[in-house]
Amino acid sequence: MPFIDANGVHLRYRLEGEPGAPAIVFSNSLGTNLWMWEPQISALREHFRILRYDTRGHGLSAVPPGPCTQEQLGGDILALMGALEIRQAHFCGLSMGGQVGIWLGANAPERFARLVLCDTAAHIGNPDIWNARIAAIRGGGMPAIVSGTIDRWFTEQFVARAPDVIASVRRMILDTSPQGYIACCEAIRDTDLTEQASHIDAPTLVISGAHDRAAPPVQGRLLASMIRGARYLEFDTAHLSNLEAAPQFTTAVREFLSGAAAPAG
Repeated sequence: MPFIDANGVHLRYRLEGEPGAPAIVFSNSLGTNLWMWEPQISALREHFRILRYDTRGHGLSAVPPGPCTQEQLGGDILALMGALEIRQAHFCGLSMGGQVGIWLGANAPERFARLVLCDTAAHIGNPDIWNARIAAIRGGGMPAIVSGTIDRWFTEQFVARAPDVIASVRRMILDTSPQGYIACCEAIRDTDLTEQASHIDAPTLVISGAHDRAAPPVQGRLLASMIRGARYLEFDTAHLSNLEAAPQFTTAVREFLSGAAAPAG
């Protein structure tokens, strides 16, 4: 897969689909990489030009020193789009990626036609939760959090029936840079996008998982209420709804984004 230096960071990305098709940018959750969107790609590739990338500090993208901010995470996407000459796109982000989408919708509205904000909230968790997780990683690396993360991300039923998916996700978490993970933890810990969410004008779909403990559905409904005209959809899943309810998730995203095509990327 190719790399681009964007916003001062060496980012791995993958761009696929017809050049003239409406563009969509996918942004991954904390502790994952661009693989997490694989279930959506085959169904959407015929209709959209798809841009996936590894968030800074994740996957094969560079791990810059020190903490990062939501502004930097959003700036990475804007710089990546600029380097690839994508003038405007739809956006779909999950958890951390969803928060980036809130920031982009409020701060770069001309660049995004429609937003899909998944399993996220304007403010996720509290500082004590994030500080405890950072301390665990500093003490024991990524193995210290992998089991708890799997427990939060998926229902027991899905863990039992999809061992191959769980194994791939477990490996993805373990392969994440501890330094990169911690930097993004700090960004999420220090983020409250409540005011910015109210400034979003783009048509928006908010998706939550009914059993999500990381970003509970009450927070998803609250986020949708902040955004004028936003739609809300809930699946019988935990945190990674795009994997646990892949067919339903993909259909919902395709139907929502097809409601009004973005200019060709």
